Amino acid sequence: MAPPGSSSLSRLQSLHGIFAVYKKQGPTSADVLNALKEALLKEAGVQNPNPRKRKKQSLKMGHGALDSAASGVLVVGIGNGTKMLSRMLTGSKVYEAVGELGKATDTLDATGKVVLERDYEHVTSLDLEDKLKTFTGDIMQVPPLYSALKQDGQRLSVLLKKGHQVEPKPARRVTVSRLRLTEFKPPLFTLDIECGGGFYVRTLVDDLGKAVSSCAHVKQLVRTQQGQFTLQHHALQEQQWTLQDVLRSLQPCSQGAPGAPPEPPEDV
Repeated sequence: MAPPGSSSLSRLQSLHGIFAVYKKQGPTSADVLNALKEALLKEAGVQNPNPRKRKKQSLKMGHGALDSAASGVLVVGIGNGTKMLSRMLTGSKVYEAVGELGKATDTLDATGKVVLERDYEHVTSLDLEDKLKTFTGDIMQVPPLYSALKQDGQRLSVLLKKGHQVEPKPARRVTVSRLRLTEFKPPLFTLDIECGGGFYVRTLVDDLGKAVSSCAHVKQLVRTQQGQFTLQHHALQEQQWTLQDVLRSLQPCSQGAPGAPPEPPEDV
């Protein structure tokens, strides 16, 4: 007789595809994946699962990238679906970003130290809307120093926190398909952004603050869509991290699905 839960575990291990979960603000994407794996393995009857152990992994899963300070859609790959994640990284994403005028931080978001304060009373919604036009389409953008990009094999953000000097990365071409101001209540403003891979919302908000002769940082960031997965209709909440809900949400792939080599994770 098969041990209890063995059929659930076999079914879980036979899955190949991608789906989306909701990541709340605070934990890293890796933290969320580990919690998800632990929930699924426990349901399948694995006693005291340790999702961080790499040896003899009983469940192959991977994740996309989303800043710990951000919330929203996080795409997860299971089985050979992990090979599809690099394609998702370069695909379309939609964000709702709340920026705060008058304060710049070292991380370009609310987790960092304030390094500059400037007046913002002169800034109007028309000023912001006018400047947004220059950040739409194919543009050149310099990645932030606090990012997952690497120097000497280590993330820039890790090196900076250790007190090391880091070299700014060169500007690179990114694509912004849609950029709209949806709310303006100084010093706060809200942006609706659709962009491609490698784009940093934090850099956009920092650049936008400078463009209106002030400064700004990201106060709140929510990813509302990545590829075909939307926050409203597809992202599984924590109480839905079950085999049944994953099966319902899974976009399957063939076991032999080709995949490009993984790209470095991107921050937002």
